[in-house]
Amino acid sequence: MKKWYFSLTVKQRKLVLRIALAVVLFAAVFTVEQLTTWHKLVYLALYLLPYFTAGYDVLWKSVRNISHGQVFDECFLMSLATVGALVIGEYPEAVFVMVFYQIGELFQNLAVEKSRRSIKDLMDISPERATRIVNGEEEEISPEEVCVGDILLVRPGEKIPVDCRVIEGVSSLNTAALTGESAPVDVSAGSKAVSGCVNLTGVLRLEALCEYEDSAVARVLELVENAGFNKAKSEQFITKFAKFYTPAVVIAAVLLALIPSLITKDPATWVYRALIFLVVSCPCAVVISVPLAFFAGIGCASRRGLLVKGGNYLETIAGAKVAVFDKTGTLTSGRFTVTELCPAGGLTEKQLLTLAAGAETYSNHPLGVSIREAAKDMNVAKPVGVTELAGRGVKADFGGGNIVWAGNAALLRDVGVDFEAEKDDASVVYVAVGEQYAGAVKLEDIPKKGAAKALAALKKIGVSKTVLLTGDRRAAAQKIGDAVGIDEVYCSLLPQEKVQKLESLLNKKAPLFYVGDGINDAPVLRLADVGVAMGALGSDAAIEAADIVIMDDDIAKLPELLGIARATRRIVLQNVVFALGVKFAVLLLASIGLANMWIGVLADVGVAILCILNSMRMLKK
Repeated sequence: MKKWYFSLTVKQRKLVLRIALAVVLFAAVFTVEQLTTWHKLVYLALYLLPYFTAGYDVLWKSVRNISHGQVFDECFLMSLATVGALVIGEYPEAVFVMVFYQIGELFQNLAVEKSRRSIKDLMDISPERATRIVNGEEEEISPEEVCVGDILLVRPGEKIPVDCRVIEGVSSLNTAALTGESAPVDVSAGSKAVSGCVNLTGVLRLEALCEYEDSAVARVLELVENAGFNKAKSEQFITKFAKFYTPAVVIAAVLLALIPSLITKDPATWVYRALIFLVVSCPCAVVISVPLAFFAGIGCASRRGLLVKGGNYLETIAGAKVAVFDKTGTLTSGRFTVTELCPAGGLTEKQLLTLAAGAETYSNHPLGVSIREAAKDMNVAKPVGVTELAGRGVKADFGGGNIVWAGNAALLRDVGVDFEAEKDDASVVYVAVGEQYAGAVKLEDIPKKGAAKALAALKKIGVSKTVLLTGDRRAAAQKIGDAVGIDEVYCSLLPQEKVQKLESLLNKKAPLFYVGDGINDAPVLRLADVGVAMGALGSDAAIEAADIVIMDDDIAKLPELLGIARATRRIVLQNVVFALGVKFAVLLLASIGLANMWIGVLADVGVAILCILNSMRMLKK
């Protein structure tokens, strides 16, 4: 109990002490009342002690809101109901209502704080300091003071302050806070180290690539901090509902007190029933639990590396029936992989690969880089000279008149090589030694691991149609579409044609979400009902254009995202139906005299607590 108490905030501790003191005073006064026969005004004075102890802030807030023109809110309802109970002599009920209302407020505070702590785990990615190297000397500065080009030192256990490039050292980085991925990422000289990641093993010397405000961690924190401003339609409806509902029930309570009193000549009974009506009608259960459910849903998503900009996007994607995808970098890895070696002239596959990798030693072309990567464990000879032939390939001189050509079919034909070009649609690098054809290296941008499984899971949970929009050729696009299970494939699209095609797919009855890599998909990300950016940790365009960002480029998290969204929507619906159902039932019972003040309190505070606890289930998912 002691440990639990000291884990609370100062405000929460004060509220706990007030509730405890009010309960003790109430018990003492109630006991005195049972043992004595004093005048009613004496008991009123005694009951005012626990009443004001528990509810002075509610009364003050009600008065302050009325002075500002905000009359009809939960504080006004609680104040009116409890003051009315005191006036008609129901002293214990008045205190009991106020104490239980504060217990409900405590539960609300605890629930919101727990949800905040869930998101605070993400906020802890912000580094507190940075170590800069100046003229060989170390100096500690705040991350905001880091400039582009600064040399930084990061020791094991410290956070990367801004996005950097490793210039010296080997280590592993914990990226879990940003991406939700627990497996460490190995870095060495030349690797990119993203801000907010924790250095686990070796000492790293880094070069700052940006200032703190432009770093990934700053953009992520800004995104999360602003998430609460984008309210879901359910939240907006509840806010509007409360504005009309509260004055309506106050008017109904006044009518319940006046009209039957005039008819029956028994005002005490009907005023008491009207007060019960006011207590029960307080909409706090719905007003609190609905935003809390979305807040908890956003917190649940953030722990898994899914950054949601607001509850409205979570609510919209929960009902999505159509999923539209970009190809490169979204459904595919975005990196070419050697898929087939076709040697000629008596060469083996290994010899062809090492020959091609040698020719591509200094090439920055994606195909050349992929060929070198495929041959990284082989003994590859390096050329003494290389000539880049723009748009065609490379000419590599290995000395002694030994020239190797590597490039497209046009290059080999230009140098007089006799060969037959490949007929399939894979990207091909042709290799020749002098005028002797050596073979072809086929490369493809292959589907991401788990892409097919993720799309199958989406269909299983209710996404009725999947669509691929790409600028790639028909055969290549269709091959990827078939491999991952896409329903419709649209290829050879220019950026403006992607926008037009997406417009034709939009349907007001069935929300659509678009998944892209966030770099060249900003227009369609914005146009879609919900834009989801894949692998967008370092992409300004994605953070700006997307509504939801999947931080670690893991397409398998899409079904998980929809699962969280739908669970959140389900909990919101449960809370609204349960709270309003119970309230309307007890309101009816109160109006015909079958519910007393104690039942009214349970119908209000009890329902609110149950709805809050139901919303908090999202944080355990």
